[in-house]
Amino acid sequence: MNSVKGLLAASVISVQNSCFIYPACRNCFSRLILDSRRFNCLKCGCTGEAKDASYRYRLSLKIADTNDLFDITVFGSCLDPFFGVTAENLQRYIQDFNQLSGETNAEASTGALVQAVETCFIGKRFIFGV
Repeated sequence: MNSVKGLLAASVISVQNSCFIYPACRNCFSRLILDSRRFNCLKCGCTGEAKDASYRYRLSLKIADTNDLFDITVFGSCLDPFFGVTAENLQRYIQDFNQLSGETNAEASTGALVQAVETCFIGKRFIFGV
């Protein structure tokens, strides 16, 4: 699944999601089901303690080249240089910020992150491996 079939030079038109990090199975990278104490992967059956869950980037974008519009999703560590940290560390920073600030609404604390991501990506041109 990691084989690149071609390259596409395109500009980012919009960011399609506001949640850029997801709890991911270490075996198959599928989204984990988390509760307050445990995680479970519905795809491969992996389980563990919620505090040990791994996190991964998932950034969905609408992009345009000179002829067409595309919806594309960028996964994993290739986004580390753009965010400046791994997805696991960014998730930890967000949790720490919410605890220190007393923020109880997780949605409210993501607004600044969404705005920063939009500023960094929208209108910029990238080469995507597809």
